[in-house]
Amino acid sequence: MILTLDIGNTNIKTALFDGMDMVKYWRISTSRTNTSDEYGIMILNMFAHEGFSADCVDGIMMSSVVPSVNFTIEHMCRSYFGMAPIIVAPGVKTGINIKIENPREMGGDLISNAVAAYELYGGPCITIDFGTATSLGAINEKGEFLGGAICPGIKLAVEALSERTAKLPRIELTKPETVIGKNTVHCMQSGIVYGYIGQIEYLVRRMKAEIGSDKTKVIATGGLAVLVAEESNAIDVLDGLLTLKGLRLIYEKNRPEA
Repeated sequence: MILTLDIGNTNIKTALFDGMDMVKYWRISTSRTNTSDEYGIMILNMFAHEGFSADCVDGIMMSSVVPSVNFTIEHMCRSYFGMAPIIVAPGVKTGINIKIENPREMGGDLISNAVAAYELYGGPCITIDFGTATSLGAINEKGEFLGGAICPGIKLAVEALSERTAKLPRIELTKPETVIGKNTVHCMQSGIVYGYIGQIEYLVRRMKAEIGSDKTKVIATGGLAVLVAEESNAIDVLDGLLTLKGLRLIYEKNRPEA
């Protein structure tokens, strides 16, 4: 089986694949203070809970947007699975032609999303990853990554609003029934949720115009994608495991020779 690891600012998403079929998916908190042993024991405990062992892993594919954690995870893979992970980085085959000014700047999660979106849903397409930051990527019909946009994630916006203002409280992130708020909490929820939906719709509309195709498919991933998709027709496909599927596809293109 192939183990995939997507290291994000808030969570590490990980999944086991049997061939191209995902067998099990887990999520653990990203901690810059955890040791390789702590990560290894957590993952093996999750394996054991589902009846798996370290011996079932034949290869590991990893992407990361948290460089300070990379060495720890690499060390964990060697210690607990007996192998080094393949990392999405310059030199790794992806099948995607990256057309931005400095391809080395592009995060492994964006690359994985682009690979999965293009191979599974076709091009042209736009990916939206609703994480700590919300990242959009544009891929044309030739499979070329044209660039994208990055904005604060919706949870980050909520935290900033309450932490950087004297009188605004922490709020539950739910969609209010009306845009016009009747109290402080309602007003905050309206501004954040509906304002965020409007932001995504505008970015998608402009990207489609720049790609030059109204038939551009929009694929969203991340837990908060549902919140936007419920209220907007800007999203065509919800795929919460898009990044991990992309990692599995990239592993296949870089599978070590036996």
